[in-house]
Amino acid sequence: MTAIPDPFSDRRRWQWLALAAAFGVLVWLLAPILTPFVLGTLLAWLGDPMVRKIENTGRSRTTGVLLVFSLMALVLVLAVLLLVPMLENQIGKLIDWLPQFGAWLTGTAVPWAEQRFNLELAGYIDPSQLIELLKQHWQEAGGIAATVFGGVSKSGLTILGWIANLALIPVVTFYFLRDWPVMIARIRELLPRPIEPLVLKLAGESDQVLGGFLRGQISVMIALGVIYGSGLWLVGLDLGILIGLVAGLVSFVPYLGALVGIGAALIATLVQHGDWMHLLLVLAVFGVGQTLESFILTPWLVGDRIGLHPVAVIFAIMAGGQLFGFLGVLLALPVAAVVMVVLRYAHERYTHSKLYGADDEVPASVVAAAASVPTGAEGDDYPLANEELPPASPKGPTPPP
Repeated sequence: MTAIPDPFSDRRRWQWLALAAAFGVLVWLLAPILTPFVLGTLLAWLGDPMVRKIENTGRSRTTGVLLVFSLMALVLVLAVLLLVPMLENQIGKLIDWLPQFGAWLTGTAVPWAEQRFNLELAGYIDPSQLIELLKQHWQEAGGIAATVFGGVSKSGLTILGWIANLALIPVVTFYFLRDWPVMIARIRELLPRPIEPLVLKLAGESDQVLGGFLRGQISVMIALGVIYGSGLWLVGLDLGILIGLVAGLVSFVPYLGALVGIGAALIATLVQHGDWMHLLLVLAVFGVGQTLESFILTPWLVGDRIGLHPVAVIFAIMAGGQLFGFLGVLLALPVAAVVMVVLRYAHERYTHSKLYGADDEVPASVVAAAASVPTGAEGDDYPLANEELPPASPKGPTPPP
C-alpha cells in the first residue's frame, strides 16, 4: 500500500494556515449572502446518494435529479402545510393554558410541597408575573433561536432579501444536485498532488461521520417526535403534539428527550386531568417510545455508524450561531464533523510518533495488563480503549530486580 505523504513536514504548513485564515475571513465577510448556497449544498449532499442509486438502475442523472428534487420539494411543502398550522394551534393552546397552570401551581403544587417537605414557598412564587413574562417574550424563550436569528436581523437584510434567498435555495439545490459529480471532480483536480490522498481520506471519513448523524440520528429524532406526539394526542393531552415534537428534537442527547418529555407531559396531565390513569398512560407512551428507539429505530437507522457526540453537536450549533448567525448554524455540523476527523487523524499521528514512544519496547506484562482492562459494552465505540498496543518483545518480559 502506498504511504500517504505528510503535507505538514515543512514550511508549507504555514501556507495552509494562511489559506485557512483567509478562507475564514472571506466566509465571515460574505456570511449575509452565503446562506442559500450553503443550504443548497447541504440539500444536494443529502440527495446525491439517492440520485446515484437511480443512476445505477440505468437511468440518466438528469432523470434521477428530477425525481429526487421533486420528492424533496414535495416533502418540504407537506411539512410546511401540516406543521405550521399545527404548531400555531399548539402554541395558542399553550398561551391559553398558562393561567390554568398558574392556578394549579399556587392552588395544588405549592401547598402540597409545603406540607410534604415543611417548606415556605408561597412567598417566592408569583405565577402571574411568570405567565405575563412568557406571554410577552415567548418568541425568545428558546434562547438559542434568539441568538441564531439575532445575527440574521443584525446583518441588515430586508424582507425582500429574505424572499430572494428563499427563492434561490431550490435553484441552487437543483443545479448543485445535477452537477455534483462534476464539482467534486473539479475540486479534486485543484488539490495539490502531495496532499490529495490525505484530503480524500479525511473527506471520506468526514462524510461518514456527518452522514451517520444527519441520515441516522435525525431520522430517529423525527420518528420519536411522531411517536411521542401521536401517543400523547391519543391519550387526550391538549399540548401532546407540542411536547412530543420537542421531546423528539432534543432526543439526540441520550435520555434528555425522554426526561424533558416526561416532565412536561406529567405537569400538563396533572393540570389538565389530575388523575392516575392519565399519568400511567403518559408513562406508557414514553416507555413504548424508548423501547422502539433502543431495539428498532437506533439499530435500523443509525446502526454502528460513528456519528457526532451529542455534546459536540450542542457546542457546535451554539458556537456557530454566536459567531456567524444562521449561516453558522448551517455550517456547524459539517465543520464539527471535519474537526472530529482531523482530531482522530492527529491522535493517530501522535500515537505513532516518537514523542508518544511508539518505537520503544512495551513489556509483555504491560500488554497483558492492558488486555485485561474492560473496554465497555459490546458495540460501544471507545477509540482509545480499543487501540492495539505494539506487540511484546520476543525476548519475553524483563525479570524483576
